[in-house]
Amino acid sequence: MLAVNILGRFLLNNDKNIRYVALNTLLRVVQADYNAVQRHRSTIVDCLKDPDISIKKRAMELCFALVNGNNIRGMVKELLFFLEKCDPEFKADCSSNLVTAAEKYAPNKRWHIDTVMKVLTTAGNYSRDDVVSSLIQLITETNALHGYATQHLFKALQEEISQQPLCQVGAWCVGEYGDVVMSGNIEEEEPIQVTEDEVLDVMEKILVNNNSTVLTKQYAVTAIMKLSTRFSSSISRIRKLINIYSTSTNTELQQRSVEYTSLFGSHDSMRTGLLERMPLIEKNKPANPGLANGDTNAEEDDLVDTEESVKPIKEAKAKDSNNILDLLDDVQPTPTSVNPEPVKSSGGDLLDLLGGLDTSTGPPPPLGGSLLDGFGSVQPVNQVPSVNSQPLISNGTAIPSIKAFEKNGLKIEFSFERKETEATMMIITLSATNSNPAPLNDFVFQAAVPKSFQLQLSSPSGSVVPANSEGALTQVIKVNNPQKQHVRMRIRMNYNFNGTPVTEQGEVNNIPTSAWQ
Repeated sequence: MLAVNILGRFLLNNDKNIRYVALNTLLRVVQADYNAVQRHRSTIVDCLKDPDISIKKRAMELCFALVNGNNIRGMVKELLFFLEKCDPEFKADCSSNLVTAAEKYAPNKRWHIDTVMKVLTTAGNYSRDDVVSSLIQLITETNALHGYATQHLFKALQEEISQQPLCQVGAWCVGEYGDVVMSGNIEEEEPIQVTEDEVLDVMEKILVNNNSTVLTKQYAVTAIMKLSTRFSSSISRIRKLINIYSTSTNTELQQRSVEYTSLFGSHDSMRTGLLERMPLIEKNKPANPGLANGDTNAEEDDLVDTEESVKPIKEAKAKDSNNILDLLDDVQPTPTSVNPEPVKSSGGDLLDLLGGLDTSTGPPPPLGGSLLDGFGSVQPVNQVPSVNSQPLISNGTAIPSIKAFEKNGLKIEFSFERKETEATMMIITLSATNSNPAPLNDFVFQAAVPKSFQLQLSSPSGSVVPANSEGALTQVIKVNNPQKQHVRMRIRMNYNFNGTPVTEQGEVNNIPTSAWQ
């Protein structure tokens, strides 16, 4: 406690480096002595107003670590004020964590809905998808507040339709509960006087606005279609609005428009049943599960290669072999099974997946020493490419296959292919073979790359690697490399061997640089 009090006094120091070190250290010890750090909450909150970006980032993370059921109202009020004034690079993380904190500690449903709607209108287009889905989920499961939430969202849409997340949630709610707003039966709220045409005017603005994204237009066209069973005197106008995108170049919009239009024809008898209100949406896990127990992202110099830091990671892997976060401790990885197009940065505050590793072009540095610091016990792979007898030919250039991993009878090989039309995209075919006398069951392959790349994993050919090298399990990996840098990949394999769960992991540093030349 004495040490925490000294660190608290450091927060008042004029030297910004001392303030940063104090915040960083408090962030480390908050789980060890939560109550002692909690006493300095007001000083930590004041650090949110510091002009230095690094200090504001650490103060924000520490504030979320200090949120609990007793201070949720006050802390959320301060963090909403910070969200309104902060730089754009903070808005995505702050809004997402606010939603998670409100979900965990909300004193009542109405406060919860008001808070998430405030987050949505304050963060604007910086809000992540999890904020949209969380608010829709929350409104769906709160029957008594359907009209209240929809009316407030509709008022917001009347004033502003440039914020895409707000438009998406608003359109969804108007489509589901527009009739509740029209009825005026809204608990503890003065109903607004609005006509069917006024509701459709707002939906039409969203539908045809040039700033609306394709996803927002999809929400709007579905909402308008649902209103055809909620409204009684605007069917002809609804049919015209639905038909707007029947010749759209966007396949999804065109398909929705054409299929919805067909429901007014020979399939009209099905329309009412198909457009009933959505059932309760199954609740997903929190977007940031680390917030619940005070976990925070660590800087690369915070990662320590000690037995104490490795042990909890190994225990976590045994509990959930599918958690890709275990590959890189608590550092957020590049997600798999996503669109390989370049991903917009959320502000540059996410750590590089491979810590401080140099991902510039050129040959990789030798393994060992500082290269593996912070990754626990990692099994390095052979640095020397093993060229197959028949290397795959792409665009007239031979790209040699490589041995990515070999241990305990399991061998992973990568072969490569590059399409002429996609110069930055490399298609890697993984081939897993097993020389053991028993098969490897429940085989799962996972991978992560630095944030300057994009990774997409397709479904594997199976879940069993046959014994005695009598067959191979294959899986396609797509890596987008916009800057044509040397690729470094972390991999992990989980499987069962004779009833015993096994986890192997390593690094692949020998992907040929010729793959992108």
